[in-house]
Amino acid sequence: MRVIAKSSLQRFWERPGCADARGPLHSWYVEAVKATWRTPQDIKDHYASASICGNNRVVFNVGGNKYRLVVEIQYQAGIVWVKFVGTHAQYDRIDVETVNEY
Repeated sequence: MRVIAKSSLQRFWERPGCADARGPLHSWYVEAVKATWRTPQDIKDHYASASICGNNRVVFNVGGNKYRLVVEIQYQAGIVWVKFVGTHAQYDRIDVETVNEY
């Protein structure tokens, strides 16, 4: 998959207090780039805790569920757009289907 944009993930882990997100977000990125997700089930097969949402959005639990990553996936094109990365408290204040923070 083509992930747009790794820089969004990096900006997040460089924030004060978020350095512990670097390892898990980088690992997710490496796995996503190597993946060939064609359907939401392909994601669930690898990430059982991922939440499949409307508007082609998927929510991943990151860092032992301390953080949440929201992406939009265009399966046929093989593109994953990072739409949000944040703490659980920040995640609770967004609309997963419309957020476009990055």
